Amino acid sequence: MLDESLLDTPEGLAEADRRGLLRGAAEAGARVRTAARHAVEAGVGALRPDGRPRAVLIAGPGAAATHAADLLGTLAGPGSPVIRLAPSGVAPAPGALRWELPGWAGSVDLLLIATPDGSEPGLSLLAEQAYRRGCSVVAVAPSGTPLTEAVAGAHGLFVPMATAPYDQGEPVAGASSGVFWALLTPLLALLDRVGLLAADPEALEKVADRLDRVAERCGPALVTYSNPAKTLAAELADALPVVWTEGTSAGPAGRRFADALAELAGRPALVAELPEALAVHSALLAGPLAASADPDDFFRDRVEEAPALHARVVLLRDRPIGGLTAAPAARDLALSHDTPISELEPEEGADLETLAELIAVTDFAAVYLALASAA
Repeated sequence: MLDESLLDTPEGLAEADRRGLLRGAAEAGARVRTAARHAVEAGVGALRPDGRPRAVLIAGPGAAATHAADLLGTLAGPGSPVIRLAPSGVAPAPGALRWELPGWAGSVDLLLIATPDGSEPGLSLLAEQAYRRGCSVVAVAPSGTPLTEAVAGAHGLFVPMATAPYDQGEPVAGASSGVFWALLTPLLALLDRVGLLAADPEALEKVADRLDRVAERCGPALVTYSNPAKTLAAELADALPVVWTEGTSAGPAGRRFADALAELAGRPALVAELPEALAVHSALLAGPLAASADPDDFFRDRVEEAPALHARVVLLRDRPIGGLTAAPAARDLALSHDTPISELEPEEGADLETLAELIAVTDFAAVYLALASAA
């Protein structure tokens, strides 16, 4: 059950936020600026690459590395494929994970390592393997960790992760907003230097400004009715989120939102891209999860029995309403089955800015849902 009264109690939210999730979301813009500065100090801006890599390989544990690979691949397009190296092992613990380069990886490829830990032996071994293969290696991780020495031994580039004091307390959540932007920002700066995407210092500053504006609109001090993230969290209180995305850069935001709901709030969610989502989820909305499938039972015990779980569509869009869009068809499908719909659309801007806004609002929503549900 969601404690909606907690959403409008900033002191209560701060007390419940033992992992610093709200602070990480609120300070995302500052984290981008710090991470960008670390990238410059590490020498990213001074790089003179010979050309584009054939492929970009990304390795790291947890959701942050997965989301970074998804976003970078979306922004880079088909020019150089961005491939996440999935770990193997018997447990998600740092010492149990192993990564392997594909057999074709060699001197024309680039390996990126992103981790909020840095103590994983598997990542150090991966850096050594990349060196033997001739791959260029760049890592973003906390300074002073074993990975630092491994990357130096591989003649790679190491960028210290932009950390915050509360990162050292409770175990760091992979879906944490602060961790995500701390790992992603130096990789954006690097891929801008090699010509795979547009993320120069001015673009990163605009991303930080956009994240600051979202923090002002979605912060804990603003009440639910004027706070889009709190409103979305309240709407999803007793719902199964069915996340539909439209537009290229909205896809990573939707997939990150679904993962954040699972990791932070313990809530399942489904995600698909329009227009395919209309066919993929049509039967779902017509089934027992539709609001019309189980009208309110007059005889239900409203104290002892929890309300039935029903779907709610969350539409994330990154293209203007006036363009070619499947949004009207999406609304018609949802409403024809009495399924409520929530919509988020960012302000105009470059792809990286609009994507940052969608990620930031949904990050806040996932955190509010997690904190109010745990109360």
